[in-house]
Amino acid sequence: MRVPLQGLALLLTLCALSAAAETARIYVTNSAGDSIHVIDPTTQKVVQVIGGIEGAHGIDFSPDGKRVYVSNETDLTLDVFDRASGKLVTKVKLSGHPNNIATTKDGGRVVVGIAEDPGALDVIDTAALKLAKTIPVNGRLHNVYVTPDNKHVITGSIRTKVLTVIDLAAEKIAWELKLDEGVRPMAMEKAPDGSTRRIFAQLSNLNGFAVIDFAARKEVDRIKLPDNGFGAQERRLDSPSHGMGVAPDNKTLWVTSISANAVYAYALPELKLLGHVALPALKVEGRQPISAVPNWVTFTPDSKLLYVSNAAARSVSVIDTASIKLIATVPVGEVPKRINTVVLR
Repeated sequence: MRVPLQGLALLLTLCALSAAAETARIYVTNSAGDSIHVIDPTTQKVVQVIGGIEGAHGIDFSPDGKRVYVSNETDLTLDVFDRASGKLVTKVKLSGHPNNIATTKDGGRVVVGIAEDPGALDVIDTAALKLAKTIPVNGRLHNVYVTPDNKHVITGSIRTKVLTVIDLAAEKIAWELKLDEGVRPMAMEKAPDGSTRRIFAQLSNLNGFAVIDFAARKEVDRIKLPDNGFGAQERRLDSPSHGMGVAPDNKTLWVTSISANAVYAYALPELKLLGHVALPALKVEGRQPISAVPNWVTFTPDSKLLYVSNAAARSVSVIDTASIKLIATVPVGEVPKRINTVVLR
């Protein structure tokens, strides 16, 4: 049968879009369970469950998509899994209690925030799968991130209220910034040359975020989100905004709010509010509606879909970033928190 040129072009476009969409998976760790759920972004269904890991926290991947790295709060290890099979490869003993993790862009190292005093950043050699170095920092670490240009690791401490930037090549502290509240989740905006332009940092007791100029090494703005009355019953007012991310295309910043039970979208670089998505509230008889407790976020590689872990709702919300609308809710495990995207090769 002869296919019209217009029809052939449409078919090829759809096939290309389908192929592109199938190159990613969304992973979410269930902090109060013993599993990791894997979501297919083409169907919004759970397609794999990795079990037997109690206390799973941070999660990241090797650049080739073959390994899954997970910080294990129970065993104080970095657990390494084969992505395809979901089987445990090995457990790397850490220097202390781990929090969040990040993989360097070249895949050679995994950095792990140590949430014990006096505070440290563990550096794992991924070739040897061993702890290669422990870098002392000022305070137990909550979150760690590798900058887009692979030159620095950005870390934050809730206890000491210090944001620390570590030089990856030298594996030592480059500079620190003292803030007035504890440093919680962060996100980074790229400059045109690929370097880090700004850091967006959520802070304790702030329903919003601080804006930090990376080159100037100082806070330049602070943005507050609306408060819709959520959070008090959940006793989360010490951390009313806890999850944020810059889309892969570097055009938007998305920020969750427990107090508003919503996620907010800002245009970059101007930080203009584009809109928000209200998340499903939990209704309990005899009580005020409870926030879904939205936490961390991740995106599909094309920036078209945003995923938000709902710690109180055992679910992940899927948001269309163009229309700023909720399009799906995916049930997962107990108290889902850390969430990340792997690109399949």
